[in-house]
Amino acid sequence: MIDHTASASICVLDVGKTNVKLNAMTATGDVVETLSIANPVRPGPPWQHHDLAALGDWVFEGLATLARRHPIKTFVSAAHGSGGVLVGSDPDAGDGAVLPMIDYEQPLPSAVREAYAPLAGSFRDRGSAIMHGATHQARQMLWMEMAEPERFATARWFLCLPQYWAWRMTGSAVSEASCLGAQSHLWNIPDNRPTPIVTTRGWERLLPPFAPAWSSLGPVRPALAQRYGLPPALDVLVGIHDSSANLYRYQAAGLTDAAILSTGTWIVGMSRRTRLDDLDEAAGMTINSDVFGHPVAGALAMGGREFVHVAGEGTGSAAVDPATVMALIGRGTMAVPSFGDGDGFFPGSARLGHVVGPEPQSAVERRALALIYVAQLSAECLDALKVEGTAVLDGTYLKDPLFAPLVAAFRGRGETLFNLDAYGVATGAALLASHGTSSASDSLHLRSADVFQAPPDITTSYHRRWRELARQAKPSSERTFP
Repeated sequence: MIDHTASASICVLDVGKTNVKLNAMTATGDVVETLSIANPVRPGPPWQHHDLAALGDWVFEGLATLARRHPIKTFVSAAHGSGGVLVGSDPDAGDGAVLPMIDYEQPLPSAVREAYAPLAGSFRDRGSAIMHGATHQARQMLWMEMAEPERFATARWFLCLPQYWAWRMTGSAVSEASCLGAQSHLWNIPDNRPTPIVTTRGWERLLPPFAPAWSSLGPVRPALAQRYGLPPALDVLVGIHDSSANLYRYQAAGLTDAAILSTGTWIVGMSRRTRLDDLDEAAGMTINSDVFGHPVAGALAMGGREFVHVAGEGTGSAAVDPATVMALIGRGTMAVPSFGDGDGFFPGSARLGHVVGPEPQSAVERRALALIYVAQLSAECLDALKVEGTAVLDGTYLKDPLFAPLVAAFRGRGETLFNLDAYGVATGAALLASHGTSSASDSLHLRSADVFQAPPDITTSYHRRWRELARQAKPSSERTFP
């Protein structure tokens, strides 16, 4: 339960692809107040890009507003892993960027796409398959260098988003392990070295020295504090990748051996215990880094859009009825991946998604089928990571009381816990301010998931059949890197 009377001493900037939030938070990671805005994107030229100038005004003005209402002492940022900014030497030169920040959800020019794959190195180097569009920061850098070589040559640093905002506030530029380890394709995590494309293109000069996510870069710059009315002694931390922040909250609380599965737009599984040799690049598995620089095995599946494909638009948010779920499972109705443009765990399945068995007869049944489907994807994520022990579920899907029981049923092994807190990223980022203390244990409110009440042989056979059908998709010999 959130204590709204507690003092909010930390401000967390949470930069998502679609929305940006400023959260006033307590030392134990409780959200007291939130400001939010859509993440502005502008068309080219030279490419579709984020409006950092407009966003900067909103961030600094919003921070000043929160600081007037709460005793804010610390600022820290968390952000998605596909954002980076090529900057100059002066954070006061407009938004500081030498070239506009690329919106990763857009097609690459064919010349960039063709040039990238031979430079990108092995799976061990990259930490992931080569994904769609401009997802990887190394791809963004190659695009900028090929399109604007003269302006690219004037750049001083390439900064991941949390470190960009820290630089804007303090003038200090650093790299951070979890951010560069989030499929940037710039850093080989297991071997702790730059990837081949960085050394081949001479980009080492653009990557500043590393600093821990929890370390202080000092107070906000006096000129910025005066311009926006910020607290002059505001301490700015290095910042962290969003999924790694969520993982950190559990690590800091002592759950170092548990696998963490976060749900939302993406289903993201992370496990320290999974061997890197067991990861399958073709199934969308990843090598991430935690805040300590340790490799973390990961598994990714597109959850949000797959859910919408099955449920349809406007199906509401009412909890799914167990009887409806049992009826669908009993008659063998299942959604077989993948409905979107990605293969997920099943190579060759992109855009082949379909419903097997009797079709859902109503919006209620479609929503129930979608919930079953994302529970199966979540269980597959944990199985891909070979998770035998405890798994902790959190995120958007926990809003439906049946999600955790369904995952527990489809897993069929290991303890399944869940966390109803919807602010895992912000909480993990806020706990960086108390790194090394016991505050993190006070932020967890875990519950044990009851297995969905259905005969085990029915759910087991249903899930086995679903997996068999999903794996029937065959990769085409003509398929190429995106």
